[in-house]
Amino acid sequence: MDATLPEYEVYAIRYASREGYRSNHFIGGDAHDAPMPMDYFVWLIRNADRTFVVDTGFGAEVAEKRGRQLLRTPAEGLALLDVHAPDVKDVIITHMHYDHVGTFHDFGAAQFHLQDDEMAYATGRYMRHRQFNHGYEIDDVVGMVRLVFKDRVVFHRGDAQLAPGVSIHRIGGHTHGLQCVRVRTRRGWVVLASDCSHFYEHFEKERAFTTMFNVGEAIDGYRKLRALAQSPRHIIPGHDPLVMRRYPAACAQLDGIVARLDVDPKE
Repeated sequence: MDATLPEYEVYAIRYASREGYRSNHFIGGDAHDAPMPMDYFVWLIRNADRTFVVDTGFGAEVAEKRGRQLLRTPAEGLALLDVHAPDVKDVIITHMHYDHVGTFHDFGAAQFHLQDDEMAYATGRYMRHRQFNHGYEIDDVVGMVRLVFKDRVVFHRGDAQLAPGVSIHRIGGHTHGLQCVRVRTRRGWVVLASDCSHFYEHFEKERAFTTMFNVGEAIDGYRKLRALAQSPRHIIPGHDPLVMRRYPAACAQLDGIVARLDVDPKE
């Protein structure tokens, strides 16, 4: 690991949850269809010089529409760490599904880092099909297009360094332009997988989630996650409640709300 690179703190902020079963989360279902709830996160990357927010979640209206339990808005979650959404300058959008881009309007000063392939996918021919469009909210997509016309979307084609020690990497699979985020921390290279691996079990057993554009890309993507991360223990899945159990809280008052990812897991 390059000792000259800066290190960042990394936090997972839990903002919503829903009940579910194993059959909801794996192509091919599961012979033992046990309960498997899902958490929803946004992430914060920061040091003394730079701050990045990864994804912007969803708000109350979409939570009610889709039957999700909203625990707090992403902006409220960030405020618990003294980060105020209107002041954030850089937001990384891993993909434009409703639970990752939904409150973008709360980040009025931000530039949004997005893959070319994701905008093309979310506004292109495949959105004619329910199989692919059900994860998108039209108002979110239109809102992001409006930001393009305001020169507030920074497009990337593949891998890119956003700052020393912070880079994005196109994976695809779940959506055509899905990207993960690699961050240099005190414990090595941490990879925020987002929906490149919804649960630990997806990358550990190389199984595919049920919402998928390209299964082959998704399975190949697990190997890219492993190559980018310091170790498999440095890969952070996008929706797994185990994240809150495996990592220490940012402080005692935030137990179950904010997990610290730049320190070693508890288990």
